[in-house]
Amino acid sequence: MTRPPSLPSASEASNLTYFVEGMDCASCVQKVERVVGRLPGTGEVKTSFTKQTLILELDEAQTPRQTLETHLRSLGYTPTLRAAPVQPKSSEHDHAGQDHAGHTHEVLPPNTPWYKGNQGKLVLTSGVLLALAWLLSFAAPQLAVYGYVAATLLGVWPLAKSAVASARLGDFFSINLLVSLAAIGAVLIGQAAEGAVVVFFFAVGELLEGVAAGRARAGIQALSALTPKTALLMDGNELREVPADTLEVGQLVQVRPGSRVPADGSITAGQSSLDDSPVTGESMPVDKNVGDAVFAGSINGSGVLTVKVDKAAADNTIARIIHLVEEAEGSKAPTARFIDRFSRLYTPGVVLVSALVALIPPLLLGAEWHLWLYKSITLLLIGCPCALVLSVPAAITSAVSAGTRRGLLIKGGAALETIGSVKTVAFDKTGTLTAGQPRVTDVLGAALSESEVLRLAAAVEAGSSHPLAQAISGAAKSAGLSVPAAEAAAALAGKGVTATVEGRALFVSSPKHAASTLNLAPDLQQRLTAFEEAGKTVVVLHSSDEVLGVVAIRDEARPDAAQAIARLKAMGVKTVMLTGDNARTGKAIAAQLGLDVRAELLPEDKLRLIGELRQDGGVAMVGDGINDAPALAKADVGIAMGGGTDVALEAADAALLRGRVSGVADLVQLSRDTMTNIRWNIGFALGLKAIFLVTTLLGYTNLWMAILADTGATAIVTANALRLLGWRGKEDAAAMAVSGPALHSGA
Repeated sequence: MTRPPSLPSASEASNLTYFVEGMDCASCVQKVERVVGRLPGTGEVKTSFTKQTLILELDEAQTPRQTLETHLRSLGYTPTLRAAPVQPKSSEHDHAGQDHAGHTHEVLPPNTPWYKGNQGKLVLTSGVLLALAWLLSFAAPQLAVYGYVAATLLGVWPLAKSAVASARLGDFFSINLLVSLAAIGAVLIGQAAEGAVVVFFFAVGELLEGVAAGRARAGIQALSALTPKTALLMDGNELREVPADTLEVGQLVQVRPGSRVPADGSITAGQSSLDDSPVTGESMPVDKNVGDAVFAGSINGSGVLTVKVDKAAADNTIARIIHLVEEAEGSKAPTARFIDRFSRLYTPGVVLVSALVALIPPLLLGAEWHLWLYKSITLLLIGCPCALVLSVPAAITSAVSAGTRRGLLIKGGAALETIGSVKTVAFDKTGTLTAGQPRVTDVLGAALSESEVLRLAAAVEAGSSHPLAQAISGAAKSAGLSVPAAEAAAALAGKGVTATVEGRALFVSSPKHAASTLNLAPDLQQRLTAFEEAGKTVVVLHSSDEVLGVVAIRDEARPDAAQAIARLKAMGVKTVMLTGDNARTGKAIAAQLGLDVRAELLPEDKLRLIGELRQDGGVAMVGDGINDAPALAKADVGIAMGGGTDVALEAADAALLRGRVSGVADLVQLSRDTMTNIRWNIGFALGLKAIFLVTTLLGYTNLWMAILADTGATAIVTANALRLLGWRGKEDAAAMAVSGPALHSGA
């Protein structure tokens, strides 16, 4: 992202979105960002090589869009303006690989041979010319040089054009400039054969980079293909087949056995097992009944389901996943930003060193011009930062894609890098460490009977979506109680809820809050203590002047929570539970799971504690509720449980679609594996260049070896980064060992 010093005002700026044909690699994105960011009147610039899009704010009084498009074409790209300025809600789910504004672009269809693309054709043509020239060197040596020159000029022409355009637009030291200077210089000093080899291998390297980018795009296209194109809409007693993207919230659709669910929704009739692996990475089918949520793209098992549409196509789970994956590369990791800054200094440095090598020995030491010019040209090739520039974004994109297939959504490279370095993970309790499906275990009557306590408590809680409120409402429904309507319902943050029921102001409060407003009898206090020590959450039903009764609720810990906490500890990460629940209940759950606890916290208390924990290093916060959103935003990394609220998901930097605590440990491991991959890539790229720098100065390296090393480094770095596409979390690996690859056939 680039932001020039002076920005146009919002009223003057146009929001433009372009599809940019050919901008399909990390170095292309870097080039476009630098050039476009220098144009007068340019505001915020966002690029994506996965989608090949350029989104920017542009003051057209200073730089008309036609000028911007001309500059992009001069760099070798073909920009196509989308029909209308794209708003976040409508654009964020535009699928990669589709045709934009009627424009057919270079993204080749799946399974299309590489040689049918423009870069593939260039590689073949220059390769054929190179081979013919080599054969001529045996049959007619005097003509071979012309073949080598032709192969060099053919390969260097598009590079030189792009280099000149970049220089004219202020980007003087591009990768294309280094290769162009080296190839042309080789021809001028009589080394046309090596110049031809230089441009051929560079073209091969560009082709390999494009193939890697294509694999990233293919992952996005595979995600978009998960949602069926049509749906069976229930229109009264009739079934109509309609396009799935036209479904509206509230409509009913029928999902037959073996079909994919067309929209996010909830089951209103029927029961079945659903394969959620395409969406969440969950390896085993999940049994679902009336009232359970279903995801667009999930595969229905044996039962016929009626599903109420809860989200439009633009907002369903698949669309949100696609948006997160596409936007992840826009949030650059700190290492990526460092490499960008380093390469801007590194490339001019390479040109300077090369010039000094060419001039100083002949001028000051009387050395042979031809020899040192040759070494200078070789250094230009060795210095090409292709592998270095690729080392971070290729790994980040692969890791985000791998995590997504396993239900780990990461919103950007910065979050991915930070997760692995946190020193503490703070967990919310209800719905995070616990399953979020509590049930009422005990009801005590004080001034009222037990059934009356449950009936009135359910009335007060009727408007709340909190798991404890749902438990009370569910218990009242199961008991067949008639719950009266409530008025003037309001939440008391961290304390409880209040409402007017049957003309009386009632409260459902925490024992601490109730004790601060009323006198609790000693025997009642003892019962409350006993419940809490048993790990139960207690709420008190009371009016403004008396206690009416008590409801005890228990929410069991998630089955994988203890194991996940143990894994984090083994990684050297401290764990703590932050809960608004009472201290006794918090301690009971924490002791069961083996982590520290801070209890009876208001939302502002969680914020304060996150700040305190950050003094000892990075902090990740894991939560699922609205009251967790501030803490999720304040932590170095916020992680939302997949079943949580939209507010929590928006505030978080990552989300766990499976809703398992083990996903937190997987995120930390994925981050660490990615950073290890990146460090190996950077170390390999720089180490290889250092070795060839020394061997070139000693006279052991020639031009074709230099370009082969550079192309080889690019290929190896790319291949190493792509290894992350096969990354599996610990749980996935165990499942695969037991059941084999078929578990993930839908993922």
